[in-house]
Amino acid sequence: MPQNPYLNVLVTAAFTVFFIIACSYGLGYLAKAIARARGASPKFQESTFAGYFFAAPWIVGFLIFVVVPLGFSLYWSFTDYRIASGEPTKWLGAENYQTILFEDESFRASILNTLYLTVIGLPLQIGVALLLAVLLNQKMRGERIFRMAFYLPVILGFNTAVLLCWRLMLNTGTGIINQLIRMISTAFPPFNYINRGVIYIQEVTAAFFLGLNTGKYNLMMKVIEAGFPAENRVPLWVQSPLWTKMSVILLMVWGCGAMMLIFLAGLNNIPKELHEAAQVDGATPWQRFWKISFPLLTPYIFYNLVVGMISSLQIFEPIFVLYRDNQPIVSSTISMVYYLWQKSFSHFEIGYGSAISWVVLVIILIVTVLQFRLQDRWVTYDIY
Repeated sequence: MPQNPYLNVLVTAAFTVFFIIACSYGLGYLAKAIARARGASPKFQESTFAGYFFAAPWIVGFLIFVVVPLGFSLYWSFTDYRIASGEPTKWLGAENYQTILFEDESFRASILNTLYLTVIGLPLQIGVALLLAVLLNQKMRGERIFRMAFYLPVILGFNTAVLLCWRLMLNTGTGIINQLIRMISTAFPPFNYINRGVIYIQEVTAAFFLGLNTGKYNLMMKVIEAGFPAENRVPLWVQSPLWTKMSVILLMVWGCGAMMLIFLAGLNNIPKELHEAAQVDGATPWQRFWKISFPLLTPYIFYNLVVGMISSLQIFEPIFVLYRDNQPIVSSTISMVYYLWQKSFSHFEIGYGSAISWVVLVIILIVTVLQFRLQDRWVTYDIY
């Protein structure tokens, strides 16, 4: 007899509600009992019950969906657990970590690709966000409309529909971005030389990083020997391994609206008296920005740097949507998290993928701790 899907949904929902209520009462009474055992007053016991009763759904959810999976992931990282093989889990000890750190060339390539996206993409993202914040901090007509327009990419996010639109726009022949580059190059010839120079520098840099992945620099030598790009050249955003990482960086810069808002908040917190005094003394706008605004924005730069670093080290969605179906060039842009997904959910090597996830976690922790240790050398908190 076939099951009724609507009845299954209702039963599941009812069980979920019952489970949440039972956990709330259970955790509340447990906390109250502990408070009573410690000799707390009846009023304090009731307050303890109420607090843990309302916090229980989050606490239980955190334990079930975060702590327990973390425990399983840590255990699986020391095993050869292949979900589709049907074989029993085999304990390997530290063998997975040894393979990742010393033998897996694909993981080393993913680290270098992620390093490229972080070292080049993150400063561009922060720089564009700061520039937009400075421009939008000026009093002008339509200021709120411009702020909304630049923040809109953050609301849209890196969902599949938006990234597929970007994939169409980045098409070499018919994409609107290259169409605009061709149109501007025809109307303004100096832009054509700038465009060709940027293409040459980008392709040499990308070929060098690809050489670091393979240990061979033949592609870089070919790019150098080919010389300055032809007059009609445009970026090959999603068609060439020399441009795959730069297209991801372009998307990172496009989504800098959150950083822009942080900088806007920082600019609004700077006392106007400082700028007025500097203006009376004859300081130019650039001098006022560099000597007053920029030092006082360093706490905001530090925050965006930490958050942006964590985000860039975990980048996944643009690479997955843009290049998953283009296997010849996906290796040129594969990130650490994409490689984690590939091993865990494409090859079903859960044990090896779990080990990669813990290695990525350690890398992020090390980078974050270093940032906090070095902040005293350049972050200014004096005025706050």
